[in-house]
Amino acid sequence: MDKTIYFGGDIITLEDTLYTDAVLVENGIIKDLDTFDNLIKNNKDANLINLNGATMLPAFLDSHSHLSSLALTTELVKLHNAKSFDDIKNIILKFAKDNNIPKDEWIICFGYDNNNLKEKSHPDKFMLDTINIENPILLTHTSGHMGVVNQKGLDLFNIDKNTKEKPGGKIGRVGNTNEPNGYLEENAFISRCTNVYKTTSDKIKKLINNAQNIYASYGITTAQEGLLTPKELGMLKLGDSIIDIIGYVDIKNYPDLLNNEKDYLKKYNNGVKLLGYKAFLDGSPQGKTAWLTKPYENEKDYKGYPIYEDAQVTNFFKKAITENVQMLIHCNGDAACEQFIRCYKQAKEETNCKNNIRPVMIHSQMLRKDLLPLVKELDIIPSYFVAHTFYWGDVHIKNLGERAYNISPLKSSSDLNIIYTLHQDAPVIMPNMIETIWCATNRITKDGVSIGKDEIITPLDAIKAVTINASYQYFEEDIKGSIKIGKQANFVILSKNPLKIPTSEIKDIEILKTIKLDKVIFEK
Repeated sequence: MDKTIYFGGDIITLEDTLYTDAVLVENGIIKDLDTFDNLIKNNKDANLINLNGATMLPAFLDSHSHLSSLALTTELVKLHNAKSFDDIKNIILKFAKDNNIPKDEWIICFGYDNNNLKEKSHPDKFMLDTINIENPILLTHTSGHMGVVNQKGLDLFNIDKNTKEKPGGKIGRVGNTNEPNGYLEENAFISRCTNVYKTTSDKIKKLINNAQNIYASYGITTAQEGLLTPKELGMLKLGDSIIDIIGYVDIKNYPDLLNNEKDYLKKYNNGVKLLGYKAFLDGSPQGKTAWLTKPYENEKDYKGYPIYEDAQVTNFFKKAITENVQMLIHCNGDAACEQFIRCYKQAKEETNCKNNIRPVMIHSQMLRKDLLPLVKELDIIPSYFVAHTFYWGDVHIKNLGERAYNISPLKSSSDLNIIYTLHQDAPVIMPNMIETIWCATNRITKDGVSIGKDEIITPLDAIKAVTINASYQYFEEDIKGSIKIGKQANFVILSKNPLKIPTSEIKDIEILKTIKLDKVIFEK
């Protein structure tokens, strides 16, 4: 037998007995928890792993991200550090020159944030057309919900003054005319950009494996493909099984895909498993496309907008309930959260639902405290993007006023014993679980503003949100999420114990090792 004993540091189980002295693993499964002396007595042939004072936790589980998108963005022009339109121009020009890009090939860029640019606005086609190259250019906002193309890009997308907008999206216009200015939002952007990137199978395999290694470097052994189409599934099938990947099918555009892929439905096949469906109800709060019940600050009437009418959302839920699969739905604004609750409740009544499909409310930024009792009653799992408090907290204060201080109501959820998870929505930001734990336990903006101190949670609750709670979200609580006899030997080893240091120092903790089924998949 392949046996290992882990000992010599703080081992946090996340079970009722929070710490154990040592852990015995056999063939990738946790066999026993006891003192080192007791375990070694009957297992003298075991491999010995001395933690040397480091801290071991159950490995982290990513409760929402887009692994294939993260894989592709590693090859795109990176705009995260751009501070002005001139920076964007210079980065694109350097990329085109260094890579000798053919004139008709798309130059695809990712990660600009209008809130961080000197101009405090989105670029447009006129700005991009001043770049002295003949390529179509696509800029994707860091949120992934909007972007900009130059005139050549608009031509390839067949967008002109006669192009009509469809519900749930927006085409930017020049002044009061119908001439498109290159800015595209939500459905108008996402629907046109999915097939722009072209590559080879060998390259995709490499990119998918690179992305899995990125997750592993952050202590993650289970990641998510949060909007899966045949394209993403094809990409995932090419990768090696380094970590587990759980996918959710685009219910609007591919309603039959889940049932056409029985080899992946609720079971792992080469490390990939499909658990249910995904849909969007609104957009991004920092992009001011999230759907609110009250207008944005300094806006007379504008509240963002929905993507679907209630009837369509209810039908999405009914489909998931009937097939007994999970439903993940993107909601940022409080109006979208209300729609989720309203339509799920109606779907349960119309189907006489007895199963708990554990529906997940992705992001839940503006989920109001008065809605939490209904979340609890309906067994909805909010998955909070709490790192918004740091990355866009200052923008939220500007856009949302006092409401910004209540985003991601973690403590209020804890007080009601609501099971919730935390995520990073990679590639929006990197899947840095340690940083997210720090955000949840400090809630400090980039400008140093305390944003919602009443919603701060303990380090232990934050850790549970990315381990044992996330395993529950995935219906895997029997095999993952804590250090318990019978569960998988999936561990992360940290440089310090987050339960024993000031919360302000948590962000400085290093991932030393990530272990999946007793095998090291990342080592610093």
